[in-house]
Amino acid sequence: MTAYDPNNIFAKILSGDIPSVKLYEDDDTLAFMDVMPQAPGHLLVIPKQGSRNLLDADPAVLAKLLPVVQKLANAAKEAFEADGVYVAQFNEAAAGQTVFHLHFHVIPRHDGLPLKPHTGGMENVDVLKANAEKIRAAL
Repeated sequence: MTAYDPNNIFAKILSGDIPSVKLYEDDDTLAFMDVMPQAPGHLLVIPKQGSRNLLDADPAVLAKLLPVVQKLANAAKEAFEADGVYVAQFNEAAAGQTVFHLHFHVIPRHDGLPLKPHTGGMENVDVLKANAEKIRAAL
């Protein structure tokens, strides 16, 4: 497996070199809105400690990360009155991973509504901020 690259885009978000619409932060994790959401409320949860993906993550990091994923999944489901929540995590390029910093996608889902592609144009930042506020209010 390739080593963790500390210059990946999520590491740059953590360092403040790249802006993001932050949603939640504690000593070990950061959650922010996905700039190319597949549905309203699509967010990402990452550990502050660098790991390429689930395959090389320290179990202690996962122990702190997964409760935050759960908390935010519940808040996003409530905030967007969703029928369910899709939680996705990819490991290596062959599995669809494009940013090589461990991250979980949390996407509120509604029956009968397909996901948008995770490519193309970026969402308006004001929409992302409003969606983050809805989720924060549900926390």
